[in-house]
Amino acid sequence: MEKLTEKSNISIQSILYPYQRDVIGKINWEWRMNGIIGARGTGKTTLLLQKLQQLQKEGREVLYVRLDDLYFADHSIYDLADNFRKNGGEYLYMDEVHKYPGWAREFKNIYDSIPELKLVFSGSSIIELTKQEADLSRRALMYEMTGLSFREYLLMANVISLPVYLLTEIFDDHVKIASGIVKNIPVLKYFSSYLKSGYYPYFMEPNRDYFTTLEQIIRTVMETDLRFIENFDISQSRKMLTLLKVIASSVPFKPNISKISQKTDLHRQTVLHYFHYLEKAKMIKLVNQPERYISRLQKPDKIFLDNPNLFYALNPEMVNTGNLRETFALNQLSVKHDVFLHEQADFQVDNKFVLEIGGKNKDSQQIRDIDNSFVFMDDIEIGHNNRIPMWLLGFLY
Repeated sequence: MEKLTEKSNISIQSILYPYQRDVIGKINWEWRMNGIIGARGTGKTTLLLQKLQQLQKEGREVLYVRLDDLYFADHSIYDLADNFRKNGGEYLYMDEVHKYPGWAREFKNIYDSIPELKLVFSGSSIIELTKQEADLSRRALMYEMTGLSFREYLLMANVISLPVYLLTEIFDDHVKIASGIVKNIPVLKYFSSYLKSGYYPYFMEPNRDYFTTLEQIIRTVMETDLRFIENFDISQSRKMLTLLKVIASSVPFKPNISKISQKTDLHRQTVLHYFHYLEKAKMIKLVNQPERYISRLQKPDKIFLDNPNLFYALNPEMVNTGNLRETFALNQLSVKHDVFLHEQADFQVDNKFVLEIGGKNKDSQQIRDIDNSFVFMDDIEIGHNNRIPMWLLGFLY
């Protein structure tokens, strides 16, 4: 355990990021068990270490461990927790939990037997962490880490600090909001940078190549993380990557499962299963018509990449501007809103609002007779009436 403590202190002291994500203030850190899930690269580990750094400064006894550490080859989580608590430990934060077989059962035992210990765990969004052999749903509070919003990107890039706006505030006051922002910064310049390389917080590390890292994250998801899914055939990981690149070259699109099956040499039902896994890994987003339930065995109505940065990692020579715009809008809206397709426009939001996404010359003809309809336009700083700058969707969280 002494070696683990040393590793923990090195990790905690290595965190030098000056900014914290808003989610750090939304987590009930004093609850006895919290779970944080999210895609690779979105900052889960950084969040844990920032909180532990804060607790250490307050004089609390903390420990950070990765559950893929060699220590666990001949030690259990429960034994570690018991030993840590007997030596005055208070806060035990564990990363990569999905890499430890039977972790949920041991967490349940720790929760029931060592009530003095505050547990926080993190893991891949691919795994349904609370649906393990031991039910944690009544014990653990679950939180999800997303990538950065455009607003958070501006903050972390040390450009400007701005508030979150409700979608209804953007509808009602977009001219006033946009005018106040554009007088302070060249917003379109920064928005272009964000779409290309601003969704993942490691852009702040000057010595790290952004796209090489993103490519490595994609490969790690395909070649490592997916093997923790029950009944997943890891020998198919290369075909999964091929499937993702096929999607990247044509999204958003109405999938032709037979053609995709031929291109990837995968059975039709396997393709549909893999769509489900890719969405859980936050590589793609499946969107359907309103009130249509889709199981993993049914074809989705439309497929998007999860976020704009993925275009530049998967298919940089063929980035379609229209696809990029819709992907950004869907990505930012989906964090707090229910988003579906719409027959006459691009999206229906919360079964109330209708949104069309386009460039600066986009007109509103096709939605002019629809109540609560709006056009979000790229390449404009300030809008008017129901024509709104698209970049303002980046201020929803």
